[in-house]
Amino acid sequence: MKTKFINGVSSSPSMSLGLLVSENELHVQPDTEPECKDIIRPDEPDQQTKRKAYLWCKEFLHGAWKTLNEEDFQISIIRGGLSNMLFLCALPESQESIGDEPRNVLLRLYGAILQMSCNKGEPRQSNKENQFQGTEAMVLESVMFAILAERELGPKLYGIFPQGRLEQFVPSRKLDTNELSIPSLSAEIAEKMARFHGMRMPFNKEPKWLFGTMDKYLNQVLRITFTRESHVRKFSRLLSFNLPQEMERLKSLLEATASPVVFCHNDCQEGNVLLLNGREDSDRQKLMLIDFEYSSYNYRGFDIGNHFCEWMYDYTYEKFPFFKATSKNYPTKAQQLHFISSYLSEYDNGFVNVSDEDQMKLKEDMLVEVNRFALASHFFWGLWSIVQARISAIEFGYMEYAVARFEAYFEQKKKLGV
Repeated sequence: MKTKFINGVSSSPSMSLGLLVSENELHVQPDTEPECKDIIRPDEPDQQTKRKAYLWCKEFLHGAWKTLNEEDFQISIIRGGLSNMLFLCALPESQESIGDEPRNVLLRLYGAILQMSCNKGEPRQSNKENQFQGTEAMVLESVMFAILAERELGPKLYGIFPQGRLEQFVPSRKLDTNELSIPSLSAEIAEKMARFHGMRMPFNKEPKWLFGTMDKYLNQVLRITFTRESHVRKFSRLLSFNLPQEMERLKSLLEATASPVVFCHNDCQEGNVLLLNGREDSDRQKLMLIDFEYSSYNYRGFDIGNHFCEWMYDYTYEKFPFFKATSKNYPTKAQQLHFISSYLSEYDNGFVNVSDEDQMKLKEDMLVEVNRFALASHFFWGLWSIVQARISAIEFGYMEYAVARFEAYFEQKKKLGV
């Protein structure tokens, strides 16, 4: 589910929902079952997909797209995900623009969500429930995407239909982990996050997402069994931490930690921050946040603390376990204060008008808040990774990552003296 774990390449939000973890059972990803028709991975779009893509572009886009001949329509796969359902659609160079129509658009199809419950031997009721939950997730993510596009906080939305949507193709690259510490980039990420947190969104505003999801993951973890010797050893070590008791302690700590409930991104890591082409040398507005599938109302401290944790993990490491953890890269106090200052200046218009003493008091309080919630980030993704180790077919050291996150959890806990 966490989009970055495909050997450093981020899969699409919609495609990453190919796995549902329910209260009662684990559902293996469809691409582990040969009976699932949706997992065929062609090198290029089939004729039916090309035809549908052409018609969607012609119907939803304006300008030259309206007069484009089908034989001149250009389409290519740009990202795989679970089912190769992301495509770049383009006007040919010979086709002149008529107005301000985009010459390239991203076509996103929802096939993996709507067909994700084709697991062999799965009870019919469970199939129906999974499909409903998958469709609901798709609708909510689409609504979120549309609102963020309208508010210019994400790529533009050009068309939406039951099978998918047409989005702005953003020429850009994702940030590298080491770039998160560059002062100008860190400040802009803080500003973008503050704007995100300031939005009012038409979703449940109770902060149920964090521990509600962690409870589900923990219930799954306690019922998992492994057969691979290396997994058994690591899993036994993780269980020795008495995770249920530890999570109750974490809940108690965070319940005693003041943190506003805001609309959070919840996965603000380097792979979800784009550096826009042509803006590299700009002072501001050179970044864009993407991939909102985890976004929900949540505690502010988690979003910022989670981002700080991501400074430590490089997911482009090419050898097993396909990530590299460097604990010393966790932001220093000075780096945290730099981020928090930029955040508060954007989030609270009155922040710059209060005295230096009051500003420092606000920043020191936030330091306590976000570093405590960083514990929840380690615990959350640690549990998630144990589940992934059991069910994911992706080549990644999930169990090693779970161990790394829980080690970081206890190291952070010791550092904070809690």
